[in-house]
Amino acid sequence: MSRIGKLPVDLPSAVTIKVENGNVVVVKGPLGELRQKVDADIKVSVEGSVLTVSRPTDQPRHRSMHGLYRALIANMVKGVSDGFTIKQELVGVGYRVEVNGQILQFSLGYSHDIHFEIPKEVKAVAETVRKGANPVLTLTSHDKQLIGQVAAKIRSFRKPEPYKGKGIKFVGEQIRRKAGKSASAK
Repeated sequence: MSRIGKLPVDLPSAVTIKVENGNVVVVKGPLGELRQKVDADIKVSVEGSVLTVSRPTDQPRHRSMHGLYRALIANMVKGVSDGFTIKQELVGVGYRVEVNGQILQFSLGYSHDIHFEIPKEVKAVAETVRKGANPVLTLTSHDKQLIGQVAAKIRSFRKPEPYKGKGIKFVGEQIRRKAGKSASAK
């Protein structure tokens, strides 16, 4: 039995779940609404304030989907009730970001600025803690998959490099540093 799949999902009082035709799970909460199509073999049942996901057999295909869909539904429940936040730090001299509605304008040391439009479900806030500190971009959304995809795209504009550590990194991420040329000269 899947360790993740057999765990029940507790539903907060403000969250409602409905299973529609075609095995589509709809989760509504104070922060929004999310939909996920579940494989026809996987059964989703709601009893009171507890949701359970079950599988028909122990085939490897059913076992893998069991834990997957339970995790996706649990992320949807957490997203519409609490939301998700990702913080990214811009490390480098002159690196900065400006937020103009849903358009982010990055200055990352290239000969041009990068303009990036984020989806309407994602909110962005740019903050500089103090003079001399690195700017931090905070992304919030109720959709975990979407916010992760947007954060990965933003990080791809200037990945952290291993020599000086310059680039866009997640707050708290450890960058493996390399020694430069002088280390091999000895």
